[in-house]
Amino acid sequence: MDSAAILNTVDKKKGWVQGTLRELVQQESPSEDRHAVNAAVDLVELWSRNLGGRAKRHRQRQFGDVLELRFGPARSPQKPVLLLGHLDTVWPLGTLKTMPWRKAKGRLWGPGVLDMKAGVVMALTAIQTLQQLKLARPVILLLNSDEEVGSTISRPITEKLAQQCSVVLVLEPAQGLAYKTSRKGVGQYNVQVTGVGAHSGVDFERGHSAVLELAKLIQTISGFTNLERKLTVNCGVIAGGTRSNVVPWLASTEVDVRIAKASDASYVDKLFRSLKVSDPDCKLTITGGINRPPMERKPGTVALFKKARSLAAELGFALEEASTGGGSDGNFTAALGIPTLDGMGAVGDGAHAAHESVVIEHLVPRTALLAAMIATIE
Repeated sequence: MDSAAILNTVDKKKGWVQGTLRELVQQESPSEDRHAVNAAVDLVELWSRNLGGRAKRHRQRQFGDVLELRFGPARSPQKPVLLLGHLDTVWPLGTLKTMPWRKAKGRLWGPGVLDMKAGVVMALTAIQTLQQLKLARPVILLLNSDEEVGSTISRPITEKLAQQCSVVLVLEPAQGLAYKTSRKGVGQYNVQVTGVGAHSGVDFERGHSAVLELAKLIQTISGFTNLERKLTVNCGVIAGGTRSNVVPWLASTEVDVRIAKASDASYVDKLFRSLKVSDPDCKLTITGGINRPPMERKPGTVALFKKARSLAAELGFALEEASTGGGSDGNFTAALGIPTLDGMGAVGDGAHAAHESVVIEHLVPRTALLAAMIATIE
């Protein structure tokens, strides 16, 4: 493999990269809007077919379709490399009016440009580059439609395809300039207290406040946080009561949980299931659990990172590794024991924020590195 040839070939595609990315960003695709996501799926399917890709749409009713694209020889002794990404974004339709696509200050701006439409375009560019240099190998590009809302419909598809592949390369944004070798697992619990409502002036004694009981529980739940074991628990949403002159009969909190080790999933669940109300006239209901297992830093992922770091040096830049508290679909594949390297998409800032942007100068070298990784994985 000639690293210089890969870098030079990608560099010649700069105009295509930016033009294609602009078209994809301008096709807004919020997770909740099935038709909008499918319009983005249509675009990528068309571009992929032009590259000789074989497309399969896993059609969905609640969310957009999941797009499975296969490149390279249909029959090969090599296992495919799975490139994993998503086409849905957190931004509602109409966001382009306040966050328009623009090129300024050495960056590309717009909703979803970093998380993670740039990664999708980088993958297509890497595949095209390897085809041009006669380095093509079996590749599956899987683009999910519900990643930003939990991957409930795409997870089984991701796990099934990952088990057919040698490694998984995740197209999520870089962590600063680094690739990600570990991610925390993610969970959500809903804690609901049902009490007894009453007029707070006339029948105060007959009331049993759900809000009061929930307040006590929140103190206990917040105490589940254990920074030494990298376990965090956050009561992020609280609801309860109707009016100030009514003893509230219902209150609830949505709790975000992050774990660093798979073994902590059962530990956390036991903590939540052990909760009790102090008022016997109140009822406690707990639902939820860990929905993304952690991506732990395992030997297979470390080996992938070391390969990437060596290839990056050949391409003329240094590569570091990082961990993050956020989850991705790579959590699922890593939990299956498949070597998974994350953060292989664009460099930028502001994912899920109004200043979301991609740094242009890093697009070519990072795409070249992605191509080199695909070409050299056995």
